[in-house]
Amino acid sequence: MAIVCVVSALAIVYTKHESRRLFVELEQLTAERDELNIEWGQLQIEQSTWATHARIEKVAIDELSLVRPGPTDIYVIEQK
Repeated sequence: MAIVCVVSALAIVYTKHESRRLFVELEQLTAERDELNIEWGQLQIEQSTWATHARIEKVAIDELSLVRPGPTDIYVIEQK
């Protein structure tokens, strides 16, 4: 009977230790998830900033030397 009690006690100790270890791992993964969600939000804001029409037009003019066509350079083609 004493052996059964010792084995049972050891099983309880092991189970509690494993439970605490898994809880610590869960907390670490939750913190990592929260950090990644924050980074994802920041990246979405950055992407929307880089994709604004004003920025695209500025890059087209400054870096690609593109110019907006004048009214006489625009032709409307109608399909019938």
